[in-house]
Amino acid sequence: MKQITDYADILIPAPCYLWYLWAANQFCKKYLGAVRKNELLFLFCSFCSWLFLDIVNRWYAVPYIFVMMLNHIFFMGLILLLFQADSKKKMLSASLLMTAMTLVGNFCGALLSCMVLFFRHTVKKIPEPLLGEWEMGLIEGVSFCFVVLAVYWMSKQLGSVFYGKSGKWYIILAVPLLMLIAVIDLAGWGASIGIIVRSEGNMGLYYDQMFSHTEFGVLTLLSMVATGFYVFGMDRIYLEQEKSSQYHSQIAVYKMLEEEYRQSERLRHDMKNHIIALSGLFRSKEWEKMGEYLRNMEDSSFAAGGDTTGNKVVDALLYQKRKQAERESVKWECDMQMPKGCCINEFDLCVLLGNILDNALEACERLRSDECRFVHIQARTVKKCFLLEVKNSMDIREKYRDGFTKKENSKEHGIGLLNVGDVVHKYNGVVHIEAENGIFMISILIPLNDAAHDMKQAV
Repeated sequence: MKQITDYADILIPAPCYLWYLWAANQFCKKYLGAVRKNELLFLFCSFCSWLFLDIVNRWYAVPYIFVMMLNHIFFMGLILLLFQADSKKKMLSASLLMTAMTLVGNFCGALLSCMVLFFRHTVKKIPEPLLGEWEMGLIEGVSFCFVVLAVYWMSKQLGSVFYGKSGKWYIILAVPLLMLIAVIDLAGWGASIGIIVRSEGNMGLYYDQMFSHTEFGVLTLLSMVATGFYVFGMDRIYLEQEKSSQYHSQIAVYKMLEEEYRQSERLRHDMKNHIIALSGLFRSKEWEKMGEYLRNMEDSSFAAGGDTTGNKVVDALLYQKRKQAERESVKWECDMQMPKGCCINEFDLCVLLGNILDNALEACERLRSDECRFVHIQARTVKKCFLLEVKNSMDIREKYRDGFTKKENSKEHGIGLLNVGDVVHKYNGVVHIEAENGIFMISILIPLNDAAHDMKQAV
């Protein structure tokens, strides 16, 4: 019985640490992916390495900092070896999990230690209380439980961090976290040997412990706050840069489309002269020149029967998207009734349509050739508001979640819908999205000014 008591600080937190490993496994599975066999191997190897290092530390009095460093190395190595996805993303996942373990675990440990010491000193009237094996084991076990809660919260909140970023960005985010872990471990080692607060016996052992735990708790709390600001701040900065870059690229494309549309209008205006020229080639039987002439006209004009809204830039955009839909065998239906004197800037309107239609066509392209592919567009005025609705077919197995959809190009992941949201917010509008039964629908409602209700029927 005495031997079991001596190992209470290892045996008591062991189940809680296994629970933490399960939560870490679920976190990695969600953002990295893994096969069942590797998940079980991760749990087994991680737990055994933790148990082995704790026992070795007990038998041979290995320095705390050395044990923690080896534990971190084993943990990150297992994630890099056993989970899928890019190695840089796996490095970030391991860094975030280790940061949660280090900061939350140490903060809870310091707080609980202060509470136990205060209770034993104040209530039990022990002048210089010390934490026994059982108390340390219970404190560590409860700390692991709080770490599990932190990992669960991270799995719900860090979706945008793991989607749509380049490998370099993951490294930039992971390196400062690893440095922070090293600093906290070093501080923890210092606290364990009395470096942080020492009164040289003037204040007594109780106050030395209380001040050391308090100082360490404050340090880890501030580090948690700084880590949160850093991770979410970096994510926000990246998204803003990507949105700005894509927005300006789209404006350049829309200006080019508008110019092409104007050229086609000039071509139609000069149709009489073209007919005269073609008649001359026909009479002279110069068939090759006649064919070349017709091809030039076809390349520089829009096909008849296109979608017409009265807005040249929007018309040009719809024409390009309709041609793309035809190439991909996507059924295209467009009924756009644009308000006269619409308060929405034409480029903002193109940002809305361009991003929505790009997503719709990409969703259709991911379907098999024998599946139904369609894009339906409607725009009209409803109770002094401009209503835009777009429906498209999608893979019934795909799920829309938190603004993210599946895309091969991870750098563009979710940025289009963020730009749509920014434009709608600019005009005090609202966005509603539904995705079920293989149909994706986005509805946008934007209030109009009083002059925007004289409707002009387009198509």
